[in-house]
Amino acid sequence: MVHVPVAPIGRPRKSFLDDATFAANKEAVAARESTLRARRAEVAAGWGEKYVARVHQKGKLTARERLVALMDPGTRPFEVGTFVNYGLEFGEDKQKCPGAGVVTAFAQIHGRWCMVIANDNTVASGSWWPKTPEKIERAQMMALRLRLPTVYLVDCSGLFLPEQSRSFPGGTGAGQIFKMNSLLSAAGVPQLAGVFGDCIAGGGYMPIISDRVYMTEQAYMVIAGAALIKGAKSQKITSLDIGGPEVHVHQSRCADVRVPDDDTLIAALRADVARLPTSAVAYYRGDMGPVDPLQGTAELAGILPVDHREAYDATEVLARLVDQSLLWEVMPSVGEEMMCGIGRVGGLWTGFVINRQGLVGDPARPGARRPAAILYRAGIAKISAFSRACNDDGIPLVWLQDISGFDIGHEAERQGLLSYGSNLIYTNSTNAVPMFTVLLRKASGAGYYAMAGMPYDPVVQLSTTISRLSVMEGRTLAIATYNTKLDDDFQITATDPEERRKIEEGMRAVEARIEGDMDPWVAARQMDTDEIVELGELRDYLKMLVEASYQSIGYRRVKNSRIWSMHDLAIVSEGLR
Repeated sequence: MVHVPVAPIGRPRKSFLDDATFAANKEAVAARESTLRARRAEVAAGWGEKYVARVHQKGKLTARERLVALMDPGTRPFEVGTFVNYGLEFGEDKQKCPGAGVVTAFAQIHGRWCMVIANDNTVASGSWWPKTPEKIERAQMMALRLRLPTVYLVDCSGLFLPEQSRSFPGGTGAGQIFKMNSLLSAAGVPQLAGVFGDCIAGGGYMPIISDRVYMTEQAYMVIAGAALIKGAKSQKITSLDIGGPEVHVHQSRCADVRVPDDDTLIAALRADVARLPTSAVAYYRGDMGPVDPLQGTAELAGILPVDHREAYDATEVLARLVDQSLLWEVMPSVGEEMMCGIGRVGGLWTGFVINRQGLVGDPARPGARRPAAILYRAGIAKISAFSRACNDDGIPLVWLQDISGFDIGHEAERQGLLSYGSNLIYTNSTNAVPMFTVLLRKASGAGYYAMAGMPYDPVVQLSTTISRLSVMEGRTLAIATYNTKLDDDFQITATDPEERRKIEEGMRAVEARIEGDMDPWVAARQMDTDEIVELGELRDYLKMLVEASYQSIGYRRVKNSRIWSMHDLAIVSEGLR
């Protein structure tokens, strides 16, 4: 195999960051990550022990108990969409729906990464709330993009009717779930369904297109439940009578296998996954197994300052994510504000793009410096070419965002930054290779879009607890809002004390509102990001996603490194400045 010119990157932490600063950064991050862990536990509890006890009294498992039983022993699930609807209340009773009433997670079953979608039967009997369909569809799309076997653990009493207008109609309403079922089937992605209990209306349709459908003795699938039929047709009949396993396994053939209980059903699902082709990950690794970074990943929490105005060394971040802290930096002499390169994650080649911070050289003014974390012409051209090369070579691509936006002003317009930005947007919009986006800290303006932000369809977008997603910073937006009331130095021009007070209060209110909207919990709640993760677990998430990218064969290009166009790009760029 051709030599990929990886080189050691990164330094021992004490050589570039003093103990006091490291400890202060770590303490600030720890406070936020403690909140993350507490909120994860809150969501995992569903509606609480009372409802867990109800499930157990029926001889059933909860959604998360089913997930744990389904996974390989000793592995962990990687949830996505944990905080959808977090903190919101619905209906006249002001009810909450933790996780939108559904668990969606990447999980390993017999060594194969699968997407698991499980109705949380402790939350209104697994009902679909506003955004529940979108969350399920997002997980289905991840599975489709990566061709991952998809397992549905169905225990769903249908729409949460008081809020049906917010989950039934529209392009991402509940019906889109069944279209996604169909697209997965058409693409040849294995789908398995276990029906454990209530399966009404849309919940009844959800498993039907799966390749195999199992039902327990407590399960039923019906277009309409017994209560509705009693009202419409005056028939006294139970939902089990209407659509239980006796009907759907032995008469309608809408289900395939009848099993006595949850444990037996889960064992059957595991056995089915074991029949699928094994993962291709070992093949693509070759003789290279996964190796931890030389520089410890746990140090990320002390290296990244919470204050987005403080700089850090982007190289040190990559050194704590890639195997052995080895990276091939591509085109280092072009677009210094951006860093891109190839390294292994879990033994598998992966592309990285990251924003440098602080000050970098200005090619137009030798010896001068300009702010990094901004997209200038050369940097845009560099990462556009790198993105295309990763796509051409089949290398999964990770975008690590800490960006303030595009360069602005007369010189930027004269250089045609609009067209360069459009080139990057076109590239990322049309790439077929799996791309994953991480919002490390700030993700601002059109820079967020250009670096494969959520609107440009990364397979998964992750946020850290210190990320900030917005068009612009709160103070900047307040100035823009009140621009006509300010002079060239952004000072209030009014002389009347009362008018000045109103303007000051208004600017503070705008700034506070925008700062609140930047919170990663807001983004996660409204599905503008897929998951909030701890910095210390970021590499684990990336290892999982990269492995999932290499698991299946035959649906996308994966070149061996002898014929990478990346080598040509590196040679050609040596003459560029």
